[in-house]
Amino acid sequence: MSGKVLTDKAQPLGNYPHVRRVGDFIYVSGTSSRRQDNTHIGAEKDAEGQWHLDIEKQTRAVIENIGALLASVDANLSHVIDMSTFLVDMKDFKGYNAVYGEFFNHETGPTRTTVAVHQLPHPNLLIEMKAIAYKPL
Repeated sequence: MSGKVLTDKAQPLGNYPHVRRVGDFIYVSGTSSRRQDNTHIGAEKDAEGQWHLDIEKQTRAVIENIGALLASVDANLSHVIDMSTFLVDMKDFKGYNAVYGEFFNHETGPTRTTVAVHQLPHPNLLIEMKAIAYKPL
């Protein structure tokens, strides 16, 4: 078993690895749109100080971050077999689902569970995802 924390990505908010390989399975910890500098893709503040959150930008960034984490262990999104998604508000499901469909399809994509949660670790986050991938050593 091996765990990995990437130094060029936002660091985990706790004592856990970004990604862990166990034999032929790869587990990706809950991932958000957080950048290395702790800002968030899909969260922009206007001149009046109001935050505007974009589920499509955040979903794309989360999936791309998962892809980068998988690449760190010589895998990619095509190896994902199961995805769990946590949305703060199910009103965002349509936008999230549209972007998700850009990366995965119903024939070859992973199984998926999407649930609503009360909140995520930062108020600017609308979504978090975790993944399980399979790639024989």
